[in-house]
Amino acid sequence: MAATGLGILGSGKGSNCRAILERIRDGRLCAEARVVISDVAEAGILHIAREFGVPHAYLPPGPFRTKLAREAEEELVQRLRDAAVELVVLAGFMRTLKEPMLTAFPHRIVNIHPSLLPKFPGLEAWKQALEAGEKVAGCTVHYVDAGIDSGEIIGQREVPILPGDTPESLHQRIQIAERELYPAALAQFCE
Repeated sequence: MAATGLGILGSGKGSNCRAILERIRDGRLCAEARVVISDVAEAGILHIAREFGVPHAYLPPGPFRTKLAREAEEELVQRLRDAAVELVVLAGFMRTLKEPMLTAFPHRIVNIHPSLLPKFPGLEAWKQALEAGEKVAGCTVHYVDAGIDSGEIIGQREVPILPGDTPESLHQRIQIAERELYPAALAQFCE
């Protein structure tokens, strides 16, 4: 079985990227990370890519805070195509993707979100769950569409909200669940 070519996009530390690359290295995920791209020049995810010997690049995002400039998104499509990417994996990528990415990779972009979607889309979902008095939070892997965290759900993992939880303590436990769920969901796709 041929390994699925992944393009991993991220803006931050890269903990989910590390979990995915470890599973690939250990032979538990039949995939090949072909490129890691970040919209942040010194993002930790680029250091992780270097550590694992994965080609990596910084992509200047343009003037917008929450999305890529059109030229940047066109360059992103080209870089992913040049790397023969089959599945785009968002690992803490803090910008919404629009055209031409959605057309270039239809039903081939996945994201992980720190809530049990459709509850609490958007930023700081774990805080939203705490403020709403929920008993359970969690994470969701989903396909990316034109909406915000609104694409088809691939998999979810629940995380209990404990008495005395702070936003930080809950977020830490959700991140642990993410690092288990994301590689497992990708394995389903790659099979």
